[in-house]
Amino acid sequence: MLPRSRRTVRSDCLFAEVCARLPLFEGLAEDTIADLSASGFGRGFLTASLRARLRKAGVQDLGHLARSSPDAITGIRKFGPVRLERVRSVILDALARRLPDARARHAADATRARRLGRLRDMPVGCLPLDPGALAALGLEGGTCAGIADRSRLDLLGGGATPGEVDRIVAALAHVLGAGETVAPRATEAGPDAPEPDAAARRAALRAEQDRDWEAAAPAGARGRDHPDGAQTSASARVRVAGRARAPAAPEADPPRRKGRRIRVTAG
Repeated sequence: MLPRSRRTVRSDCLFAEVCARLPLFEGLAEDTIADLSASGFGRGFLTASLRARLRKAGVQDLGHLARSSPDAITGIRKFGPVRLERVRSVILDALARRLPDARARHAADATRARRLGRLRDMPVGCLPLDPGALAALGLEGGTCAGIADRSRLDLLGGGATPGEVDRIVAALAHVLGAGETVAPRATEAGPDAPEPDAAARRAALRAEQDRDWEAAAPAGARGRDHPDGAQTSASARVRVAGRARAPAAPEADPPRRKGRRIRVTAG
């Protein structure tokens, strides 16, 4: 990996980079994840093309999104920071319908404050890093929160290399996310791969939910986004074209003009 220049690197604190490597939501029970997964991607949340992009990247449902890291989600094409916040909002709404304290516990600010509080309780010595290297950078002593509050630019200016800063971020994410399950970036399975019965049932349920959502969508949007809608639109065009190519009725012969009769008389 090529080292990043001081002009292009982010200047915010390392804590933001650490949180970007952790799950979007933490502390969710397995039955809550199962409920999110059973709802697929919800209704009216994403277009068919965006759902296809997520599934191609290995993301199958809201439960998978909830356990994915922001870095993993924004690494998918068409899913930038704005759409990431939309994903967070939709999942939080779904959690609020199931858990009475979901908004207070799982809002973005509450999650960040909880993680920062855990870092304040962790001494620097708990990081899986060389103490000598930390001392050389002036990071010995104190707590992990103090390191997380430093910016990448600050550390690079103090003599750290980009690789050393990356290792510090990875170590902070490791100790902070201990016990949390981060959804891996699954690869698309081959056509001959066997599909478990449970996965097949979930896929059939999601397909049925997608059909219900497409049926409720406006006709114009359905024709643009859904393959069935595109087929219908194309067949309609063929029918129209067929009418345009229908043979026209033969035209009647034009009326003949009567010519003058010239009388010839003998001279």
